Amino acid sequence: MVKQLWHNFTAAPHRVMFLGGALQSLAVMVWWLFDMAVRYGVAGQPAALPVAPVLLHAYLMIFGLLPFFMFGFLMTTFPRWMNQPEIPARHYVPAFLMLISGAAVFYLGLLGNASLLVPAVALTLGGWGMGLYALWQVLQRARNTDKRHTTVLFIAFSLGWCSLAVYLFGLATNEATYLVHAIQGGLWLFLLPVFASVAHRMIPFFTGSALSRQNIPRPFWPWWVMLAASALHALLTFADQPRWLWLADLPLALASLYLSYLWGFRRSLRIPLLAVLHVGYAWMGLAMFLFAVQSLLALLDQSLMGLAPLHALTIGCYATLMIGMGTRVTLGHSGLPFIINTPIKLMFVGIQCVALLRIAADLLPAHWSPWLHIAAALGWLGCFAPWVRRYLPAYWRPRADGRPG
Repeated sequence: MVKQLWHNFTAAPHRVMFLGGALQSLAVMVWWLFDMAVRYGVAGQPAALPVAPVLLHAYLMIFGLLPFFMFGFLMTTFPRWMNQPEIPARHYVPAFLMLISGAAVFYLGLLGNASLLVPAVALTLGGWGMGLYALWQVLQRARNTDKRHTTVLFIAFSLGWCSLAVYLFGLATNEATYLVHAIQGGLWLFLLPVFASVAHRMIPFFTGSALSRQNIPRPFWPWWVMLAASALHALLTFADQPRWLWLADLPLALASLYLSYLWGFRRSLRIPLLAVLHVGYAWMGLAMFLFAVQSLLALLDQSLMGLAPLHALTIGCYATLMIGMGTRVTLGHSGLPFIINTPIKLMFVGIQCVALLRIAADLLPAHWSPWLHIAAALGWLGCFAPWVRRYLPAYWRPRADGRPG
């Protein structure tokens, strides 16, 4: 019985990686909710941590949660995009085991033994490197095929690995500056290029299939603008030039919103599983517009919005796209019908409310902030718990259609 479950579980990369991502989607927010309850005097006593909790929270979201879903998605799609054999289990299973071990040890460090944080990040770095090697093997074997998206994605994942290495160095040396730079590198050199590239590659394809249209345009120049602008945002941030971030953020917002319009945002709303991808992507343009406004206000010596633009991007865009892509891959590669029921639809709507709550926490008067933070964290758990409960068993059960994988 155990042997069969393990065989099912390791039959495809998305199974192992998505299981890790599903567990992390709950664990990262349970810890953050506990930390906020302690800080706001609701319950418990603060733990002795070597760095600010916000830097640990950012680590968990950027390097501890999203990469599970990203590796699961790309290890599944890379071979298909480039007409290559599937990635063997001997590559993705060790990568998963190191990543999940790194996550588990990191929580042990947060719960009282801070000395475990460094080896936890080192384990994650090792698992990430194994995942990179698996993707590289596919990329370098491909011939006579369009490798623009896959090459950019591999570079972004490599820069994510470098950012994680900087975070490890910052923890080991107790230098918060390196931790901040690592987080900024993770946001602008890793996450945004990955989500922009996957969206550019997949949303027109899914839209054309769902709406029975073969002429969904996919110009490349807006994508190149977004990649260049994201890199520029990172460089300006490293140089501590917030007043000039609008030079990167405004072109990025306009390019993203243009693609959202071009891909038929309004038409997509008729199909729930397609709508969630378009809504998630539309958040990217909105978030970058908020970043641009924040930077222009900084030129006038006005400090407004706080982390509102960041959470419009990370929750509104990234979390929504993560749910949409994760659900699609889970259904499609488990042999299940592409149907989402009412509770899952409510979860999709709920994550939009979570984004709005977290944005409001930085825009409304300060006395509202603690309660809005806690409400957003509870809302996140209320959205992801039903998703995990519904889809987690699919990762260790045989495919419903009897096919392998």
